[in-house]
Amino acid sequence: MTELDGTAQSWSLVAFVSVVTVTLMLCVLTGPDRDDLDEFYTGYRSLSPLRNGLAIAGDYISAATVLTIGGVIALCGYDGVVLALSTVLSLLLLMVLLAEPLHHTGRFTMADALGRRLPGRAVRITACLVTLASLVPMMVVQLAGVGQLLAYVLGFPDGATRTGCVIGAGTLMISYAAIGGMRGTALIQILKTVILLGSGLVVSGLVLHTFGWSPGALFRAAAHGSGAEQNFLHYGLQFADGPHRGLDMVSTQCAIVLGGACLPHVTMRMYTAGSAPQVRRAMSWAISTVTLFIAVITVIGVGATALIGRAGVAGADPRGNTAYLLGSRAAFGMHLSRPESLLFATVTTAIFLTLLASVASMTLACANSLAHDIAAARPGVSPLREMALARAAALAVGLPVIVLAVVAQHRSLQPLATVSFCLGASAIAPALVYSLFWRRFTRAGLLSTLIGGTVSVLVLMTGTNLVSGSPGSAFPEVDFNWFPFTTTALVSVPAGFLCGLLGTLLSGRKATARERERYAAIEPLLLAGPPRPRSR
Repeated sequence: MTELDGTAQSWSLVAFVSVVTVTLMLCVLTGPDRDDLDEFYTGYRSLSPLRNGLAIAGDYISAATVLTIGGVIALCGYDGVVLALSTVLSLLLLMVLLAEPLHHTGRFTMADALGRRLPGRAVRITACLVTLASLVPMMVVQLAGVGQLLAYVLGFPDGATRTGCVIGAGTLMISYAAIGGMRGTALIQILKTVILLGSGLVVSGLVLHTFGWSPGALFRAAAHGSGAEQNFLHYGLQFADGPHRGLDMVSTQCAIVLGGACLPHVTMRMYTAGSAPQVRRAMSWAISTVTLFIAVITVIGVGATALIGRAGVAGADPRGNTAYLLGSRAAFGMHLSRPESLLFATVTTAIFLTLLASVASMTLACANSLAHDIAAARPGVSPLREMALARAAALAVGLPVIVLAVVAQHRSLQPLATVSFCLGASAIAPALVYSLFWRRFTRAGLLSTLIGGTVSVLVLMTGTNLVSGSPGSAFPEVDFNWFPFTTTALVSVPAGFLCGLLGTLLSGRKATARERERYAAIEPLLLAGPPRPRSR
């Protein structure tokens, strides 16, 4: 039940071509005017709370959610479910703590929100570099995943064909970002969320139907199929080989909760809402959608283990990245009818669109930051020139990502995804929290946070077992594993906050007093937003 027949492959190919055609057409039809920056960067803030919420959910439901977390659920059971629930907790953190202040202070990019409190060219340049450092690794993961997905679904046998798929998908991501802008990428995210959630609900219903609509029977069958029996249903299986599995789990949860809430392609969605109430309603829709999808991916991931066993899941991919597809395929039984082939093609198309939409949003966030924070930060740059710079920046970001994805596609990509989340948690989260809520925070503290958090992640990550020292690492042939945890968050997150604290304290009393006065001047804007015009 892990192999696809010719009918399913044919339907999938037709669906892939159709969705590419439709999404490109959407980008062309909804693309901004050539000199309208507000439309390119924010879509005029015209998205309704429902559509904005679906777009935010689309940013959260990335390949890391569908493929990676789905694989952990299938292989490790309880630990994977906890990992998936951390995504919802991350959204709740964003909604409660950061969403409205970001909407009040930000305009186009993360540097706008930071610079409203602590202006300066150094702040903008550093924020742009951290944006690139946090998103480019995840973009490489998503783009390389396109080649792996098409190789599995369509049966491509050789590496050259995979490379061609990666290059083609990279060209699409650049086109989506450069042509569609914020509104175009948002529509793609909405389409992807609806298709992914709709097809997932049908497949999860088939899985539950197989086990008499009993979640208990499903999980018992999965525990038996995993070979770990009751350990599959309890904490500790994911990091069973590590020396500190409890702390390793805490570190991973910290990276997902803090990092997922603060990655720039997610926070930029806060600027597309028209008002603070619309931000709250959009986040409510996003949380509801992601929570429902977490339930779907749990049923399908556990169903993969229950129906084909852990050995079958690991045999297709040692890290379980194809578990969502395997569970969907197994739910239909041995032979697919034509309607079932069409439904399975919808599932594969949804994952394909997930990869494209996620990488397009990240490309747009990087291009916006390059154009707005660096290239067009000098006075006198016209809107027409800044628009041209933003589109050129999409190309400048996309081409290196395509090259990196081609090079990295045959190695483990988990370290790159982990770097993105850890940078969000260790550099961006402390910078946003301090800037938005600490009155004494200074420019030196902000730069120290961004630089110190980033450096700590990059240095510590080289010593994890994701990079070397294990069969599933990026470089299994060498061993320079010296850091005891899989992710860096347990050390790098406190390091990021500590760097900001020390940088502020070392700035001196005059600097802290000056920043306190500046914070007092903008505090009403941070907490309540711009004043509303009085109605006559």
